[in-house]
Amino acid sequence: MMPERLANTDPYQQVTEMVGSGPLKFVKEEFQPGHQVVYVKNADYVSRKEPSNWASGAKVVKFDRIEWLYIPDGMTKEAALGNGEADWWENPPPDVWPIISANADLTLVEMDPLGAMGCLRFNCLLPPFDNVKMRQAVLAVINQADIMTAYAGDPKNWKICASIFTCGTPMANDAGSAALTGKRDFAKAKRLIAEAGYQGEKIVVMDAIDQPLNHAEASVTAEVLKKIGLNVELQAMDWGTLVTRRAKKDPIDKGGWNIFCTGWVGADGMDPIVNLPLDSSGDKAWFGWPTDDKIEALRTQWLKAPTFDERKKIAAEIQQRAFETVPYIPTGQWLTKTAYRKDIRGVITGPAFFMWNVEKVEKV
Repeated sequence: MMPERLANTDPYQQVTEMVGSGPLKFVKEEFQPGHQVVYVKNADYVSRKEPSNWASGAKVVKFDRIEWLYIPDGMTKEAALGNGEADWWENPPPDVWPIISANADLTLVEMDPLGAMGCLRFNCLLPPFDNVKMRQAVLAVINQADIMTAYAGDPKNWKICASIFTCGTPMANDAGSAALTGKRDFAKAKRLIAEAGYQGEKIVVMDAIDQPLNHAEASVTAEVLKKIGLNVELQAMDWGTLVTRRAKKDPIDKGGWNIFCTGWVGADGMDPIVNLPLDSSGDKAWFGWPTDDKIEALRTQWLKAPTFDERKKIAAEIQQRAFETVPYIPTGQWLTKTAYRKDIRGVITGPAFFMWNVEKVEKV
């Protein structure tokens, strides 16, 4: 819950006050962008009595102070956790899982039963991806297995998920999915590019090198685009810079962009309403701003549908249309894990990072 004046803030304008009603308070004075976020226990908060269940139930904070530290380098984070300089690593990437598992002082557990989904996002306002044929060309050659292997390695850590909706959830389906699971067709891609009238314009792929998933997605994507004859520039930056820049609608020569890659927890892609990159409402949509009246009409129908079966049917129609208009490309589904010291207890694993119910105990 937040004050109405903050809830009414334009989604593209930064909120300048952090006022809520939860069990923790944000310490504005100690906030260091790109380095540190501090929360303290809210002494005025009264918790519910029933057991904690993800974001519902009791929210009992057992620490007076929580420090979130941003450390770009993965091995530095692993060393800090292993040496006891840090207590918890929210989302270690798969390449350090074996190192963490080998440390008797650490616990590595599956973080979210729904896993997470990758996302290749187009800027639908700027050339050349304002032309749907250019987006369809990329869809014809992107290979989820290549991206997931680059990020998560061992196939036991990931799987193909050619659904707009998170695989393993009720709305997941295979309508139109052949566009992503069929043989990768470079000849078709080149034909679509020619039909779109592409003239060799520079294509900027933003590469968040401090985020292993996003870096893997961007690197593989850039190489594939080069293979179909596109003039690609892979621009390295940190995630904070990318997050700021993706809001820009400026042309390329003024700092604009064409593609960025990211990932979503599985719960964020469960249905047509919570799935942000599916929103095709133009300027009101999430960064990338696709426009498609049919998808928007179907999303409204889905909301109003009175039965589960009708919603399933409409979800399949939405997915079919999304594989035609290509507002984004799902790049695979992978396991997410979290790691913490053995003296940490009460961690709630789920689709978000919950900081209540956690306590530090004496090691046995």
